[in-house]
Amino acid sequence: MKLKVAKISFITTLFLMLSSCNAVKRLSSDQYLLTDNTIHVNDKKNNTDALNSLIYQKPNGKFPLFGIPIRLHIYNLARPNIDSILDAKYRNPNDPKTGLKNFLSLKQYEALINSKRTFNGWLKTTGEPPVIVNPARAEKSTANLKTYYYKNGWFNADAHFEIDTVDTKRAEVNYFVKTGDPYFLDSIRTKIYTPIIDTLYKDIKKNSLLVKGDQFKEINLTNERERMTTELRNSGLYHFAQDYITFEIDTIGTNKKVNTDIIVQNRIIRYDDSIEVRPFKVYKIKDVNIFTDDTYQNKDAIPTDTINYKGFNIYSYGKSKYRAKALTDAVFITKGSIFKDINRTRTYRHLSELRTFRYPNIEYVEDVKDTTLTTNIYLIPKKKFGLNFNAEVSQSNIQTIGFAFSGGLLIRNVFRGAETLEVSGLSSIGASKDAKNTKDAFFDITEVGATVKLTIPRLFFPVNTDKVIPKYMSPSTRILAAATSQRNIGLDKQTFTGNLSYNWYPNQRVTNTLDLFNVQFVKNLNADNYFGVYQNSFSSLNNIAKDIRYIDTDETLSIPNGANIFIEEVLNNNTSIAPTDDAYKTISNIDQRKTRLTENNLIISSSFNYIKNRRENIFDNDFSIIRFRVEFAGNILATIANIANSPKNDNDRYDIFGVAFSQYTKTEFDYVKYWDLGQKSVFALRSYFGIAVPYGNSENIPFSKSFFAGGPNDNRAWTAYNLGPGSLKSTNEFNEANLKLHFSVEQRFNMFGALFGAFFIDAGNIWNVFDNVTDEAQTFDSLSSLKDIAVGSGFGLRYDFSFFVLRGDIGFKTYDPSYSLGNRWFKDYNFNNAVYNIGINYPF
Repeated sequence: MKLKVAKISFITTLFLMLSSCNAVKRLSSDQYLLTDNTIHVNDKKNNTDALNSLIYQKPNGKFPLFGIPIRLHIYNLARPNIDSILDAKYRNPNDPKTGLKNFLSLKQYEALINSKRTFNGWLKTTGEPPVIVNPARAEKSTANLKTYYYKNGWFNADAHFEIDTVDTKRAEVNYFVKTGDPYFLDSIRTKIYTPIIDTLYKDIKKNSLLVKGDQFKEINLTNERERMTTELRNSGLYHFAQDYITFEIDTIGTNKKVNTDIIVQNRIIRYDDSIEVRPFKVYKIKDVNIFTDDTYQNKDAIPTDTINYKGFNIYSYGKSKYRAKALTDAVFITKGSIFKDINRTRTYRHLSELRTFRYPNIEYVEDVKDTTLTTNIYLIPKKKFGLNFNAEVSQSNIQTIGFAFSGGLLIRNVFRGAETLEVSGLSSIGASKDAKNTKDAFFDITEVGATVKLTIPRLFFPVNTDKVIPKYMSPSTRILAAATSQRNIGLDKQTFTGNLSYNWYPNQRVTNTLDLFNVQFVKNLNADNYFGVYQNSFSSLNNIAKDIRYIDTDETLSIPNGANIFIEEVLNNNTSIAPTDDAYKTISNIDQRKTRLTENNLIISSSFNYIKNRRENIFDNDFSIIRFRVEFAGNILATIANIANSPKNDNDRYDIFGVAFSQYTKTEFDYVKYWDLGQKSVFALRSYFGIAVPYGNSENIPFSKSFFAGGPNDNRAWTAYNLGPGSLKSTNEFNEANLKLHFSVEQRFNMFGALFGAFFIDAGNIWNVFDNVTDEAQTFDSLSSLKDIAVGSGFGLRYDFSFFVLRGDIGFKTYDPSYSLGNRWFKDYNFNNAVYNIGINYPF
C-alpha cells in the first residue's frame, strides 16, 4: 500500500513539473510570462491588498496548495489555429481520417468536426491566457502608485519599475516607491456665503473629519463633503447639493503643512438665458398628501374620499380601504416640520415594509413665495390575496418514498391597518421501510399541519412604546399559532405552538427580537415505540440481557414490555448486575434518556435575540457578526404554582393538565469574523458558546431545546448528533446535551472562475452540566473537561451560482475524545473514516 502511494505521489509530482515547463509554450521569443509583482516602498517590500489592487497586470491565478497556474495550463491545451488543423485533418483527401466519411453521413461528419472546435473553444474560455509582461501597463501601474501616495499625503512621492527576467520566458516586475515625508493638516478655515449655512456649520463642525494635526488624506475631503451635504439637507436646505462645497489647499512654503479652506457657495439658479445667485433658504413642509390607490385606471380620476388625520391629507378613489393611523405611522414627513432628506428615505423604506403597496413614489412641489414644500405620496396597492403551492418528493432512512404538499393563502390589509395574515398548511404521505403487513395501506406514514401568522406593522402593546422604540426603528408584531400531527414517524407526535413576538431595528446593522410569549406543547402518541426507533439503545439493552443470561442467546427482549421490565428489574437490583457495574450505568443512562425523550413537553418561555451585522453588502468580505440570545422558561408558571400552593406529582414537579412544564434558562453567544485577504481569498472565524440550565420544575432540558454537535454546519468530521457528549463513546442515534462550545477557522480561496476551495479546522463538543446526568464522561466538571474538545480538519469545494453556493466538504477526525487519553490524535485520519458533507451556502 505504501509503495502504491509513493508511485502515485511520484507520478503526480512529475506531471506537475512537466505541466509547469509547458506554461510558456504559447509565447514568442520576445515575450515574457509575468510570474510575480513585488512592490518596494522605501526599500521595504509592501504587497498589501491596497497596493496590489493598483497594479494593472497580475500573474496568472495559481492553485494555492501547489502554486500551479491550472487555468493557464487548460488554456494552453487549446490549439490556436484549430480551424486550419481541422481542415488539414478532416478535409484533406490524402489524410486517412477523411475516410470516416465512408462510415458517417455528411451531417454527422460535420458534427464531429464542430464538436472538436467546440471543445477547443471550451478550453479557451475555461482557461486563462498567459499574462505577458507589458511595459506600458507597468508604467500605468507606476502612475497609480504615485497617485495613491499623493492622495494620502505624500506629495513628493516618486515611483519607477524594473523588469527582472527570471529566464528566457519568464519575468518579474519590481515596483519601487519613494514616499518622502508626509504632509499634515494645519489651519482649517471656512468661506461660507449663505448666512444660514454659516450658522448651521457651527453646530455640525464638531463631527468634522478634517482635524488639525492629522495626515492629509484626500478621502477625508470626499467624506467630509458627503457628511456636510447630508447634515445640511437634513436641516431644511432642499436645494443643497455636494457641488456647492469645494476645498482649496495650500502647501507652498508651509514646511509640510496643509492649509485648507472649506468653501460653500450660494445657490445657483439657471434659467434659459441667465444665471441667478442667491443664498440658500430653509424649507418647511406645508402639506402632506397621501394618495392610496394611484393606479393607471385612476390617473385622470378625481379622489372621492378625503380624510384629514393629524395634519395628513389622505385621498382615495372610493371609500378608503385603510385606517389613517396605519398609513401615517409609516410616513416621517410631517406638516410644519423642516425638510429632511432622511425622512423621505425612511418613508420609502417603511411604506415598502408594510408589504401592502408597491414601491411608493414621493414628490415635493415647491412654493417659491413662502419657501414651503407640498409632499405628495403616491401608493399603488398590491393584490389583496396571494396564493402559493409547493410539492416535494423525498426518500430517507425512514421511508422508501414520500410526497409532501404545502400551500398558503396570504391576505393583505386584513384589518385595514396594513396587517398581513398568512394561513398555510402542509400534508405528507409516505411508505415506511418496515411496512411488511400486506393488510396495511402502502402509504402508512402521514403528517398534517397548519399555521396561522398575523404580522402587524407596529408594536401591538397596551402601552404606548413610541418613546422607547420610535417608529423609525420599523417595529412590528408577529402573532403565530401552529399545529402538526405525525403518524408512524418516530414516537408519533402532536405539536402545538403559539407565539407573540416583536421585532425592531435600531439601525441598519442591529436587529432586535423579543419573544414575549412562546408556548410549545409536544405530545408523544406512541411512546411504546421508543425502542423501535432507538435501535442502538435497544441493541445495548438486549446484549446485556443475554450476557447475564436474563434471556437465551437466541432470544430477544420484546418491545416494549420485555425491555421495560428488564430495565426495572436491573434498577431495582433484582438481577446479577450490581450498581457499581458498567452495565448498570449503561442501563441507567438508557432509562434516563428514554424517560426524557418519551415524556410530553410543555414549554412557556420568553426570549430576547440580538444581532449586529457589520456587513455592508454581499460583496463585503471584511466584517463581523455578533449574535446573542437569552431565553427564560417556566418562571411565570412556577411563581403562580407557588402562590397557589399547587400540589406536585409523584416526581415532585408541578403539572398543568397532567403535563409537567419545563423551567430553565438558556443563553447563546455566536461571533463570526471575516478577513478579506485579497484576490478572492477570505479567512473566516467562528466561535460559539451555548448553555441551558434547568432548575425549579426541571432536572433536564427538553430535547428540542438541547444542543448537538457535528454536521455540515458544525464539526464536519462528525455527522450530526454523532459527537459527544464529552468523551462518551456513544452509540445513540441522537446525542445531545445542555452545554456547547464550538470554534471554526476556514481559509477560502478562488481556484478558477466560480469554483472556490477551502481548508478548515473545526473544534468543539457538547457536555451535560447542572442537570441530572452524573456520568463523568458526559459532564463538564472543570476546565480540565476542555481536553475533550474534538478537533476535525479537512478541505472542500464551493461553486458560486451567484444566488447561492453549492458546497462539498470532507472532514477528518483529527482529535477524537472518545478514545483514551494519549491515543486521540489522528486515530481515524483517513478517507475510510472521513465524513462527506453537502450543503448550501457557507457554514458560517
